[in-house]
Amino acid sequence: MATFQNTVTIARPTKEVFAFLADFGNIPAWNYAIARTVQTSPGQAGVGATYRQTRTIPRSSDEDFEVTAFAPPSQLAVKGQIGPFNASSSYLLEPTADGTRLTNHVELEPSSAL
Repeated sequence: MATFQNTVTIARPTKEVFAFLADFGNIPAWNYAIARTVQTSPGQAGVGATYRQTRTIPRSSDEDFEVTAFAPPSQLAVKGQIGPFNASSSYLLEPTADGTRLTNHVELEPSSAL
């Protein structure tokens, strides 16, 4: 299993950052490898909601993911298939004097396809 973590400070209030992240249709605005993300389940965004995204890099593919944690304005997590990997990605949002500290933790595990 491979893991990595990124932390960035965003000069916006935590509630605004969470709202932007939790609207998964915004993924192409901050992830250049994704061309489109649409919700595939009925209802509001939240735990159990499912999505399909179209990846363009490194090659074109469709990927599905599910929301596994949804706790505004501080925690968001998803799991799904990313290429040949089973992936889990979590986002921790913490208020700071300058805005919001956003920590993204990712775990990638090769699927049985490898």
